[in-house]
Amino acid sequence: MTKQPVYLDYNATTPCDPAVLSEMLPYFTQHFGNAASRTHAYGWVAEEAVSIARERVAKLIGADSSEIIFTSGATEAINLALQGAFETYQTKGKHIITFQTEHKAVLDTCAYLEKKGAVVTFLPIDKNGMPDLVLFEQSIRADTILVAAMYANNETGVVFPVNEMAAIAKKHGVIFFSDATQAVGKIPVDVLKDDIDLLALSAHKFYGPKGVGALYVRRKNPRVKLNPLLYGGGHEKGLRSGTLNVPGIVGLGKACAICLVDMQNDHLRIQQLRDQLLNGLSELGCTSLNGDKQHLLPHVANISFDFAGAAQLIGQLSKHIAVSSGSACTSASAEPSHVLKAMGLKDELAIGSIRFSLGRFTTEDEITTALTKIKQVVQELRSV
Repeated sequence: MTKQPVYLDYNATTPCDPAVLSEMLPYFTQHFGNAASRTHAYGWVAEEAVSIARERVAKLIGADSSEIIFTSGATEAINLALQGAFETYQTKGKHIITFQTEHKAVLDTCAYLEKKGAVVTFLPIDKNGMPDLVLFEQSIRADTILVAAMYANNETGVVFPVNEMAAIAKKHGVIFFSDATQAVGKIPVDVLKDDIDLLALSAHKFYGPKGVGALYVRRKNPRVKLNPLLYGGGHEKGLRSGTLNVPGIVGLGKACAICLVDMQNDHLRIQQLRDQLLNGLSELGCTSLNGDKQHLLPHVANISFDFAGAAQLIGQLSKHIAVSSGSACTSASAEPSHVLKAMGLKDELAIGSIRFSLGRFTTEDEITTALTKIKQVVQELRSV
C-alpha cells in the first residue's frame, strides 16, 4: 500500500472530525426531513437539529443564534455580506474600504461591485502583513458604508488588529465586515468584544464538512440590513432561500462545539509543532518567515526559500508532503502570490515560498518526516 503524503495544508481544508461525521450520518438516512416541513415529525426533527447547530455556531463566536445565517460556505457568506450591504446602503454612500491581501472571494466581489457603481479603496499593508491604522482611518470618507478586513490571512496566518479596526469603523458609523474563515475554531473570536457587524466562516476549515458555512449578521447596535442574493421561499429570514443542508449544518454545529472545548489545547500543541518545523527549516540557512511571528495564527508558517531553483520545491515535495504556495483557490495560477507581493516580496522570492499549515491530526512524527524530506530535496536542488 502506498504511503500517504504528510498533510500540511490544513488552511486549504481539514479532514472531517470522526465525531462530526458520526453526528451527521443519521441526517442522511434516518432523519432525512426537510427543516422547512412544519406539518410532520420528519420536518420537526430536522428543524430542531438546525436550531441546535445555530446555537452552537453562535456560542463559538459570541453571537446570538438569531444572528446566524447558514450558507453554502464562506464564499457565499462573503458575497452576501458585501453585495447585500452595498445594495442596502448605497443610498447613503458607495465607498468601500478593503485591503490588498484579502482572499479572492473579497477582492473579486469588490471588483464586481465596482462595475455596479461602488468606489473601492484597496489599502496596502506593511512588510509584516499588518495594516496602517492611521492610513485606514484617514481613508474613511463621509460616503464610506463598509469596511472588509480579514481576521487572519489565509496565506501567511497574519492576524489583523480587528478590535482596533472595528472600533475605528464604529466611530465613523461604518459597517465592519470580517472574513474570519481561517480564524474561527483556531483562535478565540468574539463578535461582541471585537465589535464586528458581519462575519463569514466555513465548516471545512475547522474539521467540519465542505459545502456549509455561515454569515453572522448583527441585529442591534447597529442592526445590519442586507439584500439577499437568492430568492425563493424566504428561508433564513429571507436572506438565503433554498432547502437547508441539514446534515452539513449539523456537522458545522458539532465542529463548533468541539472547537469550543478543545481550542486551547489544540492551539498549544499545534503551535509547538509549528515552531518545531520553523526551527528545523532555519537550519537550512536559506529560509525566512513571512509575517511577524508575534501576530500569526498558531498553526501557520509561510516560508520563503531563497536559492536558485526554489520554485521547483513544491513540485519535488508533492509526492511526500502536501503543502501549497498559498490559497487553494489560486493554486493553479503560475503568478506569484498577491499577498506576498503586497508585503514587498520580489517575484522570485514569492514564487519560492511555501505555506505550511498544521492541524488537529498533525503528529510530531509527521513534522520530523517532513523536515527530513524537505532538507533532502533542498540540498539536491541547491547542488544542481
